[in-house]
Amino acid sequence: MRVLVADDERLFADLLAAGLRRQAMAVDVCYDGDAAIERLDVHRYDVAVLDRDMPGRTGDDVCRWVHEHERETRVLLLTAAGSVYDRVEGLRLGADDYLTKPFAFDELVARIQVLARRTAPALPPVLERDGVLVDVGARTATRDGRELGLTAKEFGVLHALMRARGQAVSMEDLLEQVWDENIDPFTNVVPVTVRNLRRKLGEPQVIHTVPRAGYRLGA
Repeated sequence: MRVLVADDERLFADLLAAGLRRQAMAVDVCYDGDAAIERLDVHRYDVAVLDRDMPGRTGDDVCRWVHEHERETRVLLLTAAGSVYDRVEGLRLGADDYLTKPFAFDELVARIQVLARRTAPALPPVLERDGVLVDVGARTATRDGRELGLTAKEFGVLHALMRARGQAVSMEDLLEQVWDENIDPFTNVVPVTVRNLRRKLGEPQVIHTVPRAGYRLGA
């Protein structure tokens, strides 16, 4: 999934993004509401995690923009204000969820995962195809019962291919889904990751190159 984190506390935002990337999420970071809207206008995000109290254009303003422009992005508001009134007001703005600082990181991850599932057709928590099994919640992958030991990016690519249900996924779509905005669009990181993933999956190969279309998973 792809996540936007917007918080004017730069150290907090950077640490949060680093933690989410360890959960195999593609994460972009910005530090004010204007920058958040610029990114939301260009990229498709599954979830936007917004600090409600940013100076200038606040998380509330960004939340309104998302709904006015009919984006599919789900919004999770963060705030130090934890009263019932504050929570209700945030939800009335159109936020999909609300979390009060300080919070447990594991809870934030779980809430993001739940919100992300609302932006796409429902899929089972465990995906299986041609002997390959991906447990999304546990972030594990096996083939014929053998643990694959994937990196976060390898897991992200495999998950994207599994979600496609045998359809081809382009390199551009893989970059969009698995990496963040800092990646060089001319990089060879996708073919390299696919090559490593094929090696770990072993024989017979189940990831196939589709000329001019990308990659698909299937026997």
